[in-house]
Parts: sequence; C-alpha cells; structure tokens
Amino acid sequence: MISREDFIFAIGFEGAVAVVDGKAKKEFGKLSTMQLTEKSLYRAAFSSALYSRKQDEMKVFIDSFNAKVGTHYTDAAQLSRLFGVYLDDVTKILIL
Repeated sequence: MISREDFIFAIGFEGAVAVVDGKAKKEFGKLSTMQLTEKSLYRAAFSSALYSRKQDEMKVFIDSFNAKVGTHYTDAAQLSRLFGVYLDDVTKILIL
C-alpha cells in the first residue's frame, strides 16, 4: 500500500501507478482529516479518513461534511462514489 500522503493526494491512475499531486502533498500532506476538512479539501479529507480505516474518524468526517455542504450522506460507500476514491493495493506512485 502507498503512504497516507500519497493516497490522499492521488489524482488518478495510470495502470497500477497512482499519479500524485506533489505540490498539494507537500503543502497539506501532514494535516489531519479534520484539518483538511476545515480547509475545505473534502476529497483529501475523505481519502484520509478512508485510509485510516477508523469508523469514528469516518463518522466525524461525514457529520462535518454534511454540516458544511448541506448534504445527508450516511456512509463511506456513498462518499466513495461521490469523490471517486477507493482503497486499492497500489504500490507505485508517480509524483507530478
């Protein structure tokens, strides 16, 4: 599995290689899920919560996201479809 920072700033895939936004990773990679949410980096925040595999972290993110954008999502699967983010066993990265 790739690192948390690479996963949360993956912008696409080229075959089995994750393409990572290097600038965003450098600037925001060390922020927590909630810090990313506070900066309105929702896709990265969701990716962070998903990568953590912690139900309580995901619930806090979903509740915060719903409150900020006025939605009513209830689980990670719905947000995976929304953001196009899924946990996969990618081992290689390409940083742009």
